[in-house]
Amino acid sequence: MKFRVERDALADAVTWAARSLASRPTLPVLAGLMLKVDGDQLSVSGFDLEASTEVDLEVTAGAPGQALVSGRLLADITKALPPHPVDVMVDGTRLTITCGSAKFSLPTMPVDDYPKLPTMPTTAGTVNGAEFAAAVAQVAVAAGRDDTLPMLTGVRLEIEGDKLTLAATDRYRLAVRELSWSPNDPASASAQVLVPARTLADAAKSLAHSDMLTIALSAGGTGEGIIGFSGTTNGRASRTTTRLLDATFPPYRSLLPNEWASSAEIAVGGLVEAVKRVALVTDRNAPIRMEFGDGSVALTAGGDDEGRAEEQLEVTYDGDPITTAFNPQFLLDGLGALPTGTARLLFTSSTKPVVLRPEAADGAEYTYLIMPVRLPG
Repeated sequence: MKFRVERDALADAVTWAARSLASRPTLPVLAGLMLKVDGDQLSVSGFDLEASTEVDLEVTAGAPGQALVSGRLLADITKALPPHPVDVMVDGTRLTITCGSAKFSLPTMPVDDYPKLPTMPTTAGTVNGAEFAAAVAQVAVAAGRDDTLPMLTGVRLEIEGDKLTLAATDRYRLAVRELSWSPNDPASASAQVLVPARTLADAAKSLAHSDMLTIALSAGGTGEGIIGFSGTTNGRASRTTTRLLDATFPPYRSLLPNEWASSAEIAVGGLVEAVKRVALVTDRNAPIRMEFGDGSVALTAGGDDEGRAEEQLEVTYDGDPITTAFNPQFLLDGLGALPTGTARLLFTSSTKPVVLRPEAADGAEYTYLIMPVRLPG
């Protein structure tokens, strides 16, 4: 194998493909990236038996072939190379990288020991890459991180005609986002799958610059097969797949209230800053008390045996006065995910979940539901 390529193109491709590499692989070869030259195309791929990444870029090929080398080391090297064309070739059992006056020689790993990458499933449809990435980021913030509860570590992806619904929960908050997409067959487009949240968020973010992001889904129900995403960024065709979670997502729709007793509208920026200030006097997960009344909300935290903080903000409030309390980080996560400068808080009672929504749902419906913390007495 021998080829020449621009430094930036190689560095970007290697960095992108290395995202799927496990920090502690179960097999040594899973720490490697596969480089394969066929014609004037270089394919760089990584696979950890759960998620795979693959990117193609054009090169000036000297000889076809393939090589498997340490992915993280290759990523570090390519990012540090001087701004000159890069010559890469296999010399026996080593991969040689030459760029200007810099030269590196890396040992290769057995290609035959490397597992075969999953085949990209059948294309289900396309969606705007930036919009999909934003939707995933809004929802994934509510996903659980406890691997002993796998059903809570994923994002539920529901397909129904030309509508995508994303949902995630960790039992203490729930995030739901709906968006439009273009299915290949609108009449039969229907599926419900559970995708690992961290993998989905990483894939969506890395493909956010693709005008059209393709979603590919294998046949079968939840837990069967894989899901794939592909797009083209800066002339590079990138593909990623991940296994679906074999778990049952909670019936979240029953948690969303259809009516409420009171509501508040408040500037997101001011509330975020106030919550951060008031939370300084408490432990990280200690609740912040919020008293809503006519025209204002009073935030308090701490107590007599520790620091205490108070702050009052203007608010447009409709309903009887209500006092509630929230985990400050959970509240900040929801506020940070809102796409508008004004937040709407919808209450049914002081002890029931509160719905957080943007000021106006302009076709991009987002709902963040947060459980209040029960106050003493």
